[in-house]
Amino acid sequence: MLAIYVHNLSPDLIHFTDSIAVHWYGLAYVLGFYLCYLVMHSLAKRGYSEIKPEAVADLITGVALFGVVLGGRLGYMLLYNFDEFIHNPLIFFRIYDGGMASHGGILGVALYLLWYARRHKISWVGIGDTIVCGAPLGLLTGRIANFINGELFGRVTTHPWAMKFPTEIQHLDFQQRYLADHGEPFPLNPTLQHSPEILAYYSEHFGSYDKFVALLYPRHPSQLYEAAGEGLLLTAILYTVRVRYPNLPRGILTGLFFLLYALVRIALENVREPDSGSAMILGLTKGQFFSTFMIAIGLVFLAYGLLRGREPAR
Repeated sequence: MLAIYVHNLSPDLIHFTDSIAVHWYGLAYVLGFYLCYLVMHSLAKRGYSEIKPEAVADLITGVALFGVVLGGRLGYMLLYNFDEFIHNPLIFFRIYDGGMASHGGILGVALYLLWYARRHKISWVGIGDTIVCGAPLGLLTGRIANFINGELFGRVTTHPWAMKFPTEIQHLDFQQRYLADHGEPFPLNPTLQHSPEILAYYSEHFGSYDKFVALLYPRHPSQLYEAAGEGLLLTAILYTVRVRYPNLPRGILTGLFFLLYALVRIALENVREPDSGSAMILGLTKGQFFSTFMIAIGLVFLAYGLLRGREPAR
């Protein structure tokens, strides 16, 4: 048996002052946009896209700013953090603390592409068929950023690859388990947000590092599962289909993206700990519930492609 890994990663790549730092979270998104650009540019140069190679950079910039960042952040505020957002709308701008909803980001990208397609008089669905081949790489880097931040961890498990996340002390699930196991509430310090500072504070509070770590629960590293499933797997499937079957009618690839993303997300939500205090909806987590709508959207795109889609211009 390998020793259980204890998460101790800092969210900062470079720390200058208490308010100025280079965050891994921001760098992950920049890297995701760049990887998506490389995929789209490669497809455009090889004739597998309706976007010209020289137009890809401008398109990705707009997608990043108006689609992923605004859509993803607003989606998180509305879907997962609505109460706090209503009382303090300025937290919308604290993106460096984490908190982006993939569902909101996908919707934001779709709306931006609709505007872009109308402005440039090209096929909205055709653009979608290209961008979905690279977009999962943004999901990949985003999930890795979630792991570095120690957020969105998984459920308690006995699997040998389980990890301990000190950030779980902020979660209602941990607090309920601690109360049941120890008969008293956990002495929570709400000012502590990240693993290194939590470990340092509570190691002193409980007398040693080992004593505090022993109180944590082994959990699925669900962020890494999602990085592999939502990111690498979807990219491999969609890119392969795009290159092997370049004459697929418009809409097929977009439909596959929505359908496959939803199925992967629904499956992996079974090992991901729901947000603290988050209520189930019809027996589903919020992530699973919102993903069911993406299945419907994917089926609509597939039906459009099969019934009305034309072969893309090359």
